[in-house]
Amino acid sequence: MTSHWDLALVAIRVLLLLIGLATTAISFRAYRRDRTRYLRDATIGFGFITLGVLIEGFLYQYTGLTLTQVHIAESVALVFGLGVLLRSFLD
Repeated sequence: MTSHWDLALVAIRVLLLLIGLATTAISFRAYRRDRTRYLRDATIGFGFITLGVLIEGFLYQYTGLTLTQVHIAESVALVFGLGVLLRSFLD
């Protein structure tokens, strides 16, 4: 039986994934329009962050990994995504 907390988590993760995809898509459209390295890096950064959300849900639901291992996988994607975003802001 699925608890209301499990359903709330799934709903929040789906919302987070949709917002991440929308942000990545808008960033990509801006990059295609202006063709700047800053927008390209922002698109890549948002893409990695969104990928982290996606892989965490997938790994937790469909693999035998522990919650800690799943969070580590998500955190690696977030580190790459935020690192690329930081690089786009500094140049």
